[in-house]
Amino acid sequence: MKVIETLKQQLVESFGDQVITLAHGSGGKAMQQLIDQVILPFFGKPSDSPLEDQARLPLPQSGRLCMTTDSYVVTPIRFPGSSIGHLAINGTVNDLAVSGAQPLYLSCGLIIEEGLAFAELIEILADMAVAAQVADVRIVTGDTKVVDRGSCDKLFINTAGIGVLEVGLDSGITHIKIGDKILINGDIGDHGVAILAARGELALETTITSDCAALTSLIQLLLSEGIPIHAMRDVTRGGLATVLNEYAQGAGVGILIDEGQIPIKPEVRGVCEVLGLDPLYLANEGKVALVIPADSAEQALQLMRTHPAGMNSAMVAEVVADHRERVVMQSDFGGKRVVDMLVGEQLPRIC
Repeated sequence: MKVIETLKQQLVESFGDQVITLAHGSGGKAMQQLIDQVILPFFGKPSDSPLEDQARLPLPQSGRLCMTTDSYVVTPIRFPGSSIGHLAINGTVNDLAVSGAQPLYLSCGLIIEEGLAFAELIEILADMAVAAQVADVRIVTGDTKVVDRGSCDKLFINTAGIGVLEVGLDSGITHIKIGDKILINGDIGDHGVAILAARGELALETTITSDCAALTSLIQLLLSEGIPIHAMRDVTRGGLATVLNEYAQGAGVGILIDEGQIPIKPEVRGVCEVLGLDPLYLANEGKVALVIPADSAEQALQLMRTHPAGMNSAMVAEVVADHRERVVMQSDFGGKRVVDMLVGEQLPRIC
C-alpha cells in the first residue's frame, strides 16, 4: 500500500494541472505515454514481453473457469469511503467470488472524458491498484479510450474477471431448500446513503461511508471450514429485498424475513425515514446473502463474525413452504407485509 501511495504522489506532482485530451486516446505517442507513465506503473505488465492485445496466463491444473464482466458508471466518481476505482475491482471480484471461485485475473477498460485532470485519473488508478492488491487479483490487460467533452461523465470503467472454481463446488438457486437459513454479513444500505450524501443534492450530512469491499476471503473462509452453501449472491442494486425475491422465485419457495434481525445503522435508518426510502432496497457493495442449511447456519454465522467483512453478520430470514415465490417480512410489532421486487430505480448510477 505504501508503494502505491508514494507512486500516486509522485505522479500527481509530475503531471500538475495537466488534463486528458483527445490525443491521449488517439493510439499515438500521447496515448503510449499515458499507458507507460500513468497506467502501467500501477498495474504492471503480465510478463516481460511487449504489450499485446491479450494476456497469456497460467491456470491451476484442475477446476473450472469462471468469467464475468461489468461496467461502472457511478457519479460522482469519488464518494465517502470509496471510488469508482474500488467499485470496478471489488464489483467484478465479488461477481466471481459468489460462485465459490477464487478470482485471479482482471481486465481494465477505461473510457475517459476529455478534460479529466490527470490528478483525478491517478487517484482512481491508485484506488484500483490498492483494491486489486487487497483482493489478491492481477490486472493483466486493458484498453483506453478518450471521448469528447460531454460524451461521458468524467470516467467509465469496464472490468472483466477470470477465476477458478474447484471441482465439486456447486451452489445455486436450485439448491435452496425449505428450512434453510439466510445470512447477511453486516449492515445494509451504507453504499446507497454514501452516494446520496456525495451528490449533495439533498443537503444531506452524514458520516456513513460506502461498504465497498471484496468478499472473496470471507466466502473462502466458510468453504475452507466445510460450510455447505446452497446459494449466495452479492447484494448490490435493488438491495436485499431484490436478492431475496430472486431466491424465492428462482427456487419456488417462500422466504420469511425477521425485521428485528436485519442489521441497519441508526443513521441509515434515519436517512431512509426522512427521505421515504426503504433500506431493504438500498444498494450495497460489500454484502452477500448466503443460503445455508439450518444445521450449519449457526456455525456459519459465528465464522462470519470472526472475519473483518462479517463482524456484524446476522441471520435475517428463513426459507419456508408458505407463500411460495413471495417474500414476507415479520415486523417487530407482530404484523406481516409482502416485500416485493424493486420496481424502477430508487437511485440511478450507484455503481
